[in-house]
Amino acid sequence: MERPRPIIELGDVALRRWRGQDDFAAAHKLIEESLDHLCPWEPWVAGHSEEHTRDFLAKSASKWANGDVYNYAITKDGAFVGMCQTYRGAEPNGRFMGYWLHPAAIGQGIATRATAALATEMFTLPAVRYLEIAHDSANTSSAAVPRRLGFTEVRRERATPPAAPAGSGIEVVWRLNRPVPSAHGTLRP
Repeated sequence: MERPRPIIELGDVALRRWRGQDDFAAAHKLIEESLDHLCPWEPWVAGHSEEHTRDFLAKSASKWANGDVYNYAITKDGAFVGMCQTYRGAEPNGRFMGYWLHPAAIGQGIATRATAALATEMFTLPAVRYLEIAHDSANTSSAAVPRRLGFTEVRRERATPPAAPAGSGIEVVWRLNRPVPSAHGTLRP
């Protein structure tokens, strides 16, 4: 099975595969400093703890190995500023994407750059035909990323519990299909 690169360089921003417990201190600090920002939109934050962070990092390696989840730290100038991932969708050729940033990293285009780079990387894998991003309809900041990157809104559906505390309970799902080569060899969506 082919896998994405463990490091994706974007100049001052990079995506780097998590390195298990070696990343514990930095990952835990990143989450701790982002709790207030994430709490309205991420139900998992309610269960945050040192044990939860250690468990997340421990499972990252096996999930990467079997292709279920590709988790990355987002760094800027070497400092951890967020996380992004892609995980298997319901259909074998689709994957979901997710992302979040430390509050100090918001408004700099980092989420858009990281998501674009991860999408490009995922489309190098032959089995990936489309990517989807889902967010609560009330989370307009998260909606900006797929809109900027050319994703198309494909459906709205009731969120699977637990719903985001500040959310509407309705998830908006966006899709980006694998670009296909044109007759001239260039890619088109």
